Amino acid sequence: MPHLTRTTRGAAGTDVRIGFGIPGFAHPLVAPAEWAELTRPGAPLNWVVLNVANGPGQRPDPHCLEAAGRLRNVGVRVLGHLDTMYGARPFGELISEAHRYLDWYQVDGFSLDRCPTERAALPEVRRTVMTLRAMIDDAHIVLGHGTHPYPGYAETGDQLVTFTGPWSDYRWSQVAEWTADYPPERFCHFVHGMPLGHLEEALRIARWQGASTIFFTDRVDRGGHGDPWEAMPGYWDEIVSRIGTGVSE
Repeated sequence: MPHLTRTTRGAAGTDVRIGFGIPGFAHPLVAPAEWAELTRPGAPLNWVVLNVANGPGQRPDPHCLEAAGRLRNVGVRVLGHLDTMYGARPFGELISEAHRYLDWYQVDGFSLDRCPTERAALPEVRRTVMTLRAMIDDAHIVLGHGTHPYPGYAETGDQLVTFTGPWSDYRWSQVAEWTADYPPERFCHFVHGMPLGHLEEALRIARWQGASTIFFTDRVDRGGHGDPWEAMPGYWDEIVSRIGTGVSE
């Protein structure tokens, strides 16, 4: 495990410009308001993950195609969701799914969910990412570790998700020392169960730890009974306003 400490990179908080990464809302038929809200002018979106059926599905979905097209039309990057199962998925399966995402939805890159973190798995992840980059010009690759991985992964993905979990853990979390060698644009934090009353504190933690892409929600993980990322947080308007105006600084 890497040594954990606070980095001084974002200590003042003013040099970390925060935007949203959307981990993957429910299907557009189930969450139409959420998908429509993503095209609202002024929302600081870095990217949105399209997860049709824990992957691209077996055939093109017209509702997902429409949702992805609307996002691209307003300049929002759309990423295909690939579940690596912590390295258990065969290389061929992942690449086959990636091709379907590209052929059907013209995605701009990929989010590798449940990405391995250990050093031994790095060569296979690197092989997968290199293949994905060869498929798309300027592909954006997010490695969804959910915790701090072996530092070598930072040389493979464009962004690393280094925290995924509840607010009760996030508010006491620390950042791996090696992340100070990279700019905030390389790191993402996803936090669920985060009450509105702690929004300012959560934004300060993200800036302090040097993560410029976030998704905070008051929805909770019910142990397999509901995904906290499938819908908007109750305070979406508030957090969009604070990030957009710089009040959170």
